[in-house]
Amino acid sequence: MLRLYDYLPSGNGYKVRLLLSHLEIPFELVELDIVKGETRTPEFLAKNPNGKIPVLETEDGRYLPESNAILWYLAEGTPFLPADRWGRAEALRWMFFEQYSHEPYVAVARFMLMHLDEEMPPEQARLLAEKQERGYAALTVMERHLATQEWFAGGAYSIADIALYAYTHVAAEGGFDLTPFGAIRGWLARVATQPGHVAITQR
Repeated sequence: MLRLYDYLPSGNGYKVRLLLSHLEIPFELVELDIVKGETRTPEFLAKNPNGKIPVLETEDGRYLPESNAILWYLAEGTPFLPADRWGRAEALRWMFFEQYSHEPYVAVARFMLMHLDEEMPPEQARLLAEKQERGYAALTVMERHLATQEWFAGGAYSIADIALYAYTHVAAEGGFDLTPFGAIRGWLARVATQPGHVAITQR
């Protein structure tokens, strides 16, 4: 059986759990608390020297970190990975966008508001404002795409959507107001109706 090392509030881990649920693949969940440093132990670092979750342990004992790499591995040969060359390139495009232009801002703003003191020193408050500004820029790019397309790659729900959904659907926890983003809100609703959908903290 697959084993997933994860932290339930993490959007990166949620991506993997959501796809596993869609695919109806059973797995063992091993919960680690990143706030308490449980991914920095020698035991875990032997599995992922980068000290981050999620990590997928395969049936043959290999360890695969990085959420989007795990999505690609699990989606191979399924409808969640576009079958044609262009569709796969589109999926990669949006998954790279998620990691470089979206997650560093939307997810980090969420983490700051969830785990740091409400009374932030001025330096942290400035950092949060910067993260939110850049997060809104990423949401604007997504909104423009979704104004003419239902999904992000291959004309169908795919791992590109899963990758972007994970932190977008909890963006409000990072202080983002999605009210002006009607196309994004419609897309979020479509994702939530997909068979096998689960909530971010559902075990």
